[in-house]
Amino acid sequence: MPTLHKPAIYLPEYVITLEDTIELAKREFKDSPNLDKAIELITHTGVKKRHIIQPIELASLHPGFGYRNAIFEYQSKRLVPGVIEEALSHADISARDVSAIIYVSCSGFLMPSLTAWLINKMGMPLDTVQIPISQMGCAAGGAAINRALDFISAHPGSNVLIVSCEFCSLSYQPTDDDIGSLLSDGLFGDAITAAAVTSHSGHGLELQRNCSYLIAQTDEWIRYAVKDTGFHFRLDKRVPGTMKHLAPVMTEFAQKHGWEIDKLDYYIIHAGGPRILDDLCKYLGVQREQFSFSRDTLVNCGNIASSVVFEAYRRMHESSVFSAGGKAIIAGFGPGIVAEMSLSQWE
Repeated sequence: MPTLHKPAIYLPEYVITLEDTIELAKREFKDSPNLDKAIELITHTGVKKRHIIQPIELASLHPGFGYRNAIFEYQSKRLVPGVIEEALSHADISARDVSAIIYVSCSGFLMPSLTAWLINKMGMPLDTVQIPISQMGCAAGGAAINRALDFISAHPGSNVLIVSCEFCSLSYQPTDDDIGSLLSDGLFGDAITAAAVTSHSGHGLELQRNCSYLIAQTDEWIRYAVKDTGFHFRLDKRVPGTMKHLAPVMTEFAQKHGWEIDKLDYYIIHAGGPRILDDLCKYLGVQREQFSFSRDTLVNCGNIASSVVFEAYRRMHESSVFSAGGKAIIAGFGPGIVAEMSLSQWE
Protein backbone atom coordinates (compact mmCIF):
# COMPACT_ATOMS: atom_id res chain seq x y z
CA MET A 1 0.00 0.00 0.00
CA PRO A 2 1.24 3.56 -0.73
CA THR A 3 2.63 5.26 2.37
CA LEU A 4 2.41 8.98 3.19
CA HIS A 5 5.61 9.87 5.03
CA LYS A 6 6.33 12.67 7.47
CA PRO A 7 6.01 16.09 5.80
CA ALA A 8 8.53 18.91 5.94
CA ILE A 9 7.56 22.56 6.42
CA TYR A 10 8.99 26.02 5.98
CA LEU A 11 7.36 28.92 7.82
CA PRO A 12 8.58 32.38 6.73
CA GLU A 13 10.53 34.47 9.20
CA TYR A 14 8.12 37.39 9.35
CA VAL A 15 5.47 36.93 12.03
CA ILE A 16 2.23 38.84 12.48
CA THR A 17 0.38 38.37 15.75
CA LEU A 18 -3.30 38.80 16.52
CA GLU A 19 -2.48 42.14 18.11
CA ASP A 20 -0.59 43.22 15.00
CA THR A 21 -3.54 42.21 12.83
CA ILE A 22 -6.04 44.22 14.88
CA GLU A 23 -3.75 47.26 14.94
CA LEU A 24 -3.34 47.08 11.16
CA ALA A 25 -7.09 46.77 10.63
CA LYS A 26 -7.79 49.77 12.85
CA ARG A 27 -5.20 51.84 11.01
CA GLU A 28 -6.08 50.94 7.41
CA PHE A 29 -9.84 50.50 7.73
CA LYS A 30 -10.67 53.03 10.44
CA ASP A 31 -13.57 54.43 8.40
CA SER A 32 -15.07 51.07 7.43
CA PRO A 33 -18.53 50.30 8.87
CA ASN A 34 -17.47 46.64 8.97
CA LEU A 35 -14.39 47.16 11.14
CA ASP A 36 -15.84 46.30 14.56
CA LYS A 37 -17.58 43.17 13.31
CA ALA A 38 -14.46 42.05 11.44
CA ILE A 39 -12.27 42.48 14.52
CA GLU A 40 -14.76 40.41 16.53
CA LEU A 41 -14.67 37.62 13.94
CA ILE A 42 -10.87 37.73 13.65
CA THR A 43 -10.54 37.44 17.42
CA HIS A 44 -12.87 34.43 17.47
CA THR A 45 -10.77 32.55 14.89
CA GLY A 46 -8.32 31.67 17.65
CA VAL A 47 -5.35 32.51 15.39
CA LYS A 48 -2.56 33.86 17.61
CA LYS A 49 0.12 34.31 14.98
CA ARG A 50 0.84 33.79 11.30
CA HIS A 51 4.00 33.70 9.21
CA ILE A 52 4.23 35.84 6.07
CA ILE A 53 6.75 35.94 3.24
CA GLN A 54 7.57 39.65 3.55
CA PRO A 55 7.24 42.31 6.28
CA ILE A 56 3.69 43.48 6.87
CA GLU A 57 4.69 46.99 5.74
CA LEU A 58 5.39 45.55 2.28
CA ALA A 59 2.54 43.04 2.31
CA SER A 60 0.03 45.85 2.86
CA LEU A 61 1.15 47.81 -0.19
CA HIS A 62 -0.77 47.63 -3.46
CA PRO A 63 1.94 47.02 -6.11
CA GLY A 64 -0.20 45.13 -8.63
CA PHE A 65 -0.53 41.51 -9.67
CA GLY A 66 2.65 41.33 -11.76
CA TYR A 67 4.90 42.50 -8.94
CA ARG A 68 3.28 40.18 -6.42
CA ASN A 69 3.56 37.22 -8.76
CA ALA A 70 7.25 38.01 -9.27
CA ILE A 71 7.70 37.77 -5.51
CA PHE A 72 5.89 34.43 -5.56
CA GLU A 73 8.20 33.07 -8.26
CA TYR A 74 11.39 34.33 -6.64
CA GLN A 75 10.57 33.10 -3.14
CA SER A 76 9.18 29.74 -4.24
CA LYS A 77 12.31 28.98 -6.28
CA ARG A 78 14.49 30.11 -3.40
CA LEU A 79 12.76 28.11 -0.68
CA VAL A 80 10.95 25.06 -2.07
CA PRO A 81 14.03 22.91 -2.87
CA GLY A 82 15.15 22.82 0.77
CA VAL A 83 11.72 21.69 1.94
CA ILE A 84 11.70 18.96 -0.70
CA GLU A 85 15.11 17.67 0.38
CA GLU A 86 13.89 17.27 3.95
CA ALA A 87 10.67 15.56 2.86
CA LEU A 88 12.56 13.09 0.66
CA SER A 89 14.91 12.27 3.55
CA HIS A 90 11.91 11.39 5.73
CA ALA A 91 10.92 8.79 3.14
CA ASP A 92 14.52 7.60 2.63
CA ILE A 93 14.44 8.33 -1.10
CA SER A 94 16.23 10.80 -3.37
CA ALA A 95 15.11 13.11 -6.14
CA ARG A 96 16.14 10.42 -8.66
CA ASP A 97 13.51 8.10 -7.17
CA VAL A 98 10.58 10.46 -7.86
CA SER A 99 8.13 9.21 -10.50
CA ALA A 100 5.60 12.05 -10.28
CA ILE A 101 5.45 15.46 -8.66
CA ILE A 102 2.16 16.99 -7.57
CA TYR A 103 2.45 20.73 -7.00
CA VAL A 104 -0.39 22.66 -5.40
CA SER A 105 -0.87 26.38 -4.83
CA CYS A 106 -3.68 28.92 -5.01
CA SER A 107 -1.60 32.02 -4.31
CA GLY A 108 0.64 32.42 -7.36
CA PHE A 109 0.76 31.49 -11.04
CA LEU A 110 3.65 30.19 -13.15
CA MET A 111 3.75 28.68 -16.62
CA PRO A 112 5.42 26.34 -17.05
CA SER A 113 4.56 25.10 -13.60
CA LEU A 114 7.20 25.15 -10.88
CA THR A 115 7.31 21.38 -11.42
CA ALA A 116 9.35 21.78 -14.63
CA TRP A 117 11.87 24.03 -12.87
CA LEU A 118 12.13 21.59 -9.94
CA ILE A 119 12.80 18.60 -12.21
CA ASN A 120 15.74 20.48 -13.76
CA LYS A 121 16.96 22.05 -10.51
CA MET A 122 16.87 18.92 -8.36
CA GLY A 123 17.89 16.29 -10.89
CA MET A 124 14.63 14.37 -11.02
CA PRO A 125 14.19 11.97 -13.96
CA LEU A 126 13.19 13.77 -17.14
CA ASP A 127 10.19 11.44 -17.49
CA THR A 128 8.83 12.53 -14.09
CA VAL A 129 5.07 13.08 -14.46
CA GLN A 130 3.99 16.64 -13.62
CA ILE A 131 0.62 17.19 -11.94
CA PRO A 132 0.13 20.88 -11.04
CA ILE A 133 -3.11 21.74 -9.21
CA SER A 134 -3.82 25.46 -8.99
CA GLN A 135 -7.55 26.05 -8.61
CA MET A 136 -8.73 23.93 -5.68
CA GLY A 137 -7.69 26.30 -2.91
CA CYS A 138 -7.54 24.79 0.56
CA ALA A 139 -8.89 21.44 -0.67
CA ALA A 140 -5.80 20.89 -2.82
CA GLY A 141 -3.81 19.33 0.01
CA GLY A 142 -6.33 16.52 0.33
CA ALA A 143 -6.64 16.30 -3.46
CA ALA A 144 -2.87 15.92 -3.83
CA ILE A 145 -2.83 12.99 -1.41
CA ASN A 146 -5.70 11.39 -3.31
CA ARG A 147 -4.01 11.82 -6.67
CA ALA A 148 -0.80 10.34 -5.24
CA LEU A 149 -2.70 7.22 -4.19
CA ASP A 150 -4.34 7.03 -7.63
CA PHE A 151 -0.99 7.39 -9.40
CA ILE A 152 0.79 4.70 -7.39
CA SER A 153 -2.20 2.38 -7.74
CA ALA A 154 -1.89 2.78 -11.51
CA HIS A 155 1.92 2.62 -11.50
CA PRO A 156 3.08 0.03 -8.93
CA GLY A 157 6.57 0.64 -7.58
CA SER A 158 6.45 4.40 -8.21
CA ASN A 159 7.02 7.27 -5.77
CA VAL A 160 5.17 10.59 -5.69
CA LEU A 161 6.41 13.91 -4.31
CA ILE A 162 3.78 16.40 -3.10
CA VAL A 163 4.66 20.09 -2.77
CA SER A 164 2.37 22.81 -1.42
CA CYS A 165 3.52 26.44 -1.71
CA GLU A 166 1.08 28.96 -0.27
CA PHE A 167 1.91 32.66 0.08
CA CYS A 168 -1.59 33.84 0.93
CA SER A 169 -0.33 37.23 2.11
CA LEU A 170 0.38 38.14 -1.52
CA SER A 171 -3.40 38.37 -1.97
CA TYR A 172 -3.87 40.96 0.76
CA GLN A 173 -6.05 43.75 -0.67
CA PRO A 174 -5.90 47.01 1.31
CA THR A 175 -8.91 48.46 -0.56
CA ASP A 176 -11.34 45.59 0.19
CA ASP A 177 -13.29 46.23 3.38
CA ASP A 178 -16.17 43.76 3.13
CA ILE A 179 -16.53 41.34 6.05
CA GLY A 180 -15.19 38.35 4.14
CA SER A 181 -12.07 40.18 2.98
CA LEU A 182 -11.31 41.63 6.40
CA LEU A 183 -11.77 38.22 8.01
CA SER A 184 -9.42 36.59 5.51
CA ASP A 185 -6.83 39.32 6.26
CA GLY A 186 -6.71 38.02 9.83
CA LEU A 187 -7.01 34.31 9.06
CA PHE A 188 -4.60 33.23 6.32
CA GLY A 189 -0.88 32.64 6.64
CA ASP A 190 2.04 31.54 4.44
CA ALA A 191 3.84 28.19 4.37
CA ILE A 192 5.60 25.66 2.18
CA THR A 193 5.12 21.96 2.85
CA ALA A 194 6.26 18.81 1.08
CA ALA A 195 5.71 15.09 1.60
CA ALA A 196 6.62 11.89 -0.19
CA VAL A 197 4.22 9.05 -0.94
CA THR A 198 6.08 5.82 -1.67
CA SER A 199 5.08 2.41 -2.93
CA HIS A 200 7.03 0.78 -0.13
CA SER A 201 5.68 0.70 3.39
CA GLY A 202 7.42 2.58 6.15
CA HIS A 203 7.00 4.91 9.10
CA GLY A 204 3.82 6.61 7.93
CA LEU A 205 0.16 6.36 7.03
CA GLU A 206 -0.75 3.62 4.58
CA LEU A 207 -3.25 5.15 2.13
CA GLN A 208 -6.18 2.82 1.46
CA ARG A 209 -9.20 4.60 0.00
CA ASN A 210 -10.16 8.07 -1.22
CA CYS A 211 -13.14 10.05 -2.41
CA SER A 212 -14.26 13.52 -3.48
CA TYR A 213 -17.60 15.22 -2.86
CA LEU A 214 -19.00 18.49 -4.19
CA ILE A 215 -21.82 20.31 -2.39
CA ALA A 216 -24.27 21.31 -5.11
CA GLN A 217 -24.80 24.98 -5.96
CA THR A 218 -22.04 26.33 -3.69
CA ASP A 219 -19.46 27.16 -6.35
CA GLU A 220 -19.84 30.92 -5.73
CA TRP A 221 -19.31 30.66 -1.97
CA ILE A 222 -15.49 30.59 -1.97
CA ARG A 223 -13.80 32.17 -4.95
CA TYR A 224 -11.33 34.68 -6.34
CA ALA A 225 -12.29 37.83 -8.19
CA VAL A 226 -9.23 38.23 -10.42
CA LYS A 227 -8.35 41.87 -11.10
CA ASP A 228 -5.33 43.92 -12.16
CA THR A 229 -4.38 44.11 -8.49
CA GLY A 230 -4.38 40.33 -8.13
CA PHE A 231 -6.57 37.79 -6.37
CA HIS A 232 -9.45 39.26 -4.37
CA PHE A 233 -10.77 36.62 -1.97
CA ARG A 234 -14.55 36.28 -1.75
CA LEU A 235 -16.11 34.35 1.13
CA ASP A 236 -19.83 33.77 1.59
CA LYS A 237 -21.16 33.89 5.16
CA ARG A 238 -22.82 30.49 4.62
CA VAL A 239 -19.49 28.65 4.29
CA PRO A 240 -19.04 27.80 8.00
CA GLY A 241 -22.34 25.89 7.94
CA THR A 242 -21.23 23.42 5.27
CA MET A 243 -19.99 20.80 7.74
CA LYS A 244 -23.62 19.84 8.38
CA HIS A 245 -23.73 18.66 4.76
CA LEU A 246 -20.27 17.08 4.69
CA ALA A 247 -20.41 15.12 7.95
CA PRO A 248 -22.89 12.52 6.56
CA VAL A 249 -20.69 12.14 3.47
CA MET A 250 -17.66 11.44 5.65
CA THR A 251 -19.69 8.99 7.73
CA GLU A 252 -20.82 7.07 4.64
CA PHE A 253 -17.29 7.12 3.20
CA ALA A 254 -15.93 5.41 6.32
CA GLN A 255 -18.81 2.93 6.39
CA LYS A 256 -18.07 1.80 2.82
CA HIS A 257 -14.60 0.88 4.06
CA GLY A 258 -16.00 -0.99 7.05
CA TRP A 259 -14.98 1.71 9.54
CA GLU A 260 -17.02 3.87 11.94
CA ILE A 261 -16.27 7.57 11.57
CA ASP A 262 -16.61 8.35 15.28
CA LYS A 263 -14.27 5.53 16.31
CA LEU A 264 -11.20 6.39 14.27
CA ASP A 265 -7.92 6.99 16.05
CA TYR A 266 -6.72 10.07 14.16
CA TYR A 267 -8.39 12.99 12.40
CA ILE A 268 -6.25 15.13 10.10
CA ILE A 269 -8.71 17.86 9.18
CA HIS A 270 -8.31 21.11 7.25
CA ALA A 271 -8.51 23.91 9.80
CA GLY A 272 -10.41 26.49 7.77
CA GLY A 273 -11.63 28.14 10.95
CA PRO A 274 -12.81 27.23 14.46
CA ARG A 275 -16.46 26.76 13.52
CA ILE A 276 -15.50 24.29 10.78
CA LEU A 277 -13.76 22.15 13.40
CA ASP A 278 -16.42 22.64 16.09
CA ASP A 279 -19.29 21.73 13.77
CA LEU A 280 -17.48 18.70 12.41
CA CYS A 281 -16.88 17.44 15.96
CA LYS A 282 -20.56 17.86 16.72
CA TYR A 283 -21.94 16.24 13.58
CA LEU A 284 -19.46 13.36 13.59
CA GLY A 285 -19.86 12.71 17.31
CA VAL A 286 -16.13 13.17 17.90
CA GLN A 287 -14.55 14.69 21.01
CA ARG A 288 -12.98 18.13 20.63
CA GLU A 289 -9.50 16.90 21.59
CA GLN A 290 -9.48 14.56 18.58
CA PHE A 291 -8.94 17.64 16.40
CA SER A 292 -6.24 19.14 18.62
CA PHE A 293 -3.46 19.05 16.02
CA SER A 294 -5.60 20.78 13.41
CA ARG A 295 -6.48 23.40 16.02
CA ASP A 296 -2.81 23.86 16.92
CA THR A 297 -2.04 24.51 13.26
CA LEU A 298 -4.77 27.14 13.09
CA VAL A 299 -3.62 28.87 16.29
CA ASN A 300 0.08 28.98 15.39
CA CYS A 301 0.03 29.31 11.60
CA GLY A 302 -3.45 30.51 10.66
CA ASN A 303 -5.18 28.95 7.68
CA ILE A 304 -2.26 27.99 5.42
CA ALA A 305 -4.56 26.76 2.65
CA SER A 306 -3.48 23.49 1.00
CA SER A 307 -0.60 23.12 3.48
CA VAL A 308 -2.86 22.69 6.53
CA VAL A 309 -3.34 18.91 6.36
CA PHE A 310 0.41 18.35 5.92
CA GLU A 311 1.32 20.56 8.86
CA ALA A 312 -1.30 18.93 11.11
CA TYR A 313 0.05 15.50 10.10
CA ARG A 314 3.63 16.67 10.74
CA ARG A 315 2.66 17.85 14.22
CA MET A 316 1.20 14.43 14.95
CA HIS A 317 4.44 12.81 13.78
CA GLU A 318 6.48 15.08 16.03
CA SER A 319 4.28 14.21 19.01
CA SER A 320 4.60 10.43 18.40
CA VAL A 321 0.87 9.85 18.77
CA PHE A 322 0.65 7.10 16.16
CA SER A 323 0.51 3.43 17.04
CA ALA A 324 0.47 0.32 14.84
CA GLY A 325 -2.86 -0.25 13.14
CA GLY A 326 -4.30 3.15 14.09
CA LYS A 327 -7.00 4.32 11.67
CA ALA A 328 -7.09 7.85 10.26
CA ILE A 329 -9.07 10.13 8.00
CA ILE A 330 -7.52 13.04 6.13
CA ALA A 331 -9.96 15.68 4.89
CA GLY A 332 -9.40 18.91 2.99
CA PHE A 333 -12.18 21.39 2.18
CA GLY A 334 -12.16 24.20 -0.34
CA PRO A 335 -13.78 26.07 -3.24
CA GLY A 336 -16.55 24.23 -5.00
CA ILE A 337 -17.42 23.61 -2.19
CA VAL A 338 -15.54 20.34 -2.30
CA ALA A 339 -14.22 17.81 0.18
CA GLU A 340 -11.20 15.64 -0.64
CA MET A 341 -10.91 12.72 1.78
CA SER A 342 -8.75 9.64 2.31
CA LEU A 343 -8.71 6.77 4.78
CA SER A 344 -5.40 5.40 5.98
CA GLN A 345 -3.82 3.21 8.62
CA TRP A 346 -0.55 3.62 10.50
CA GLU A 347 2.15 1.27 9.28
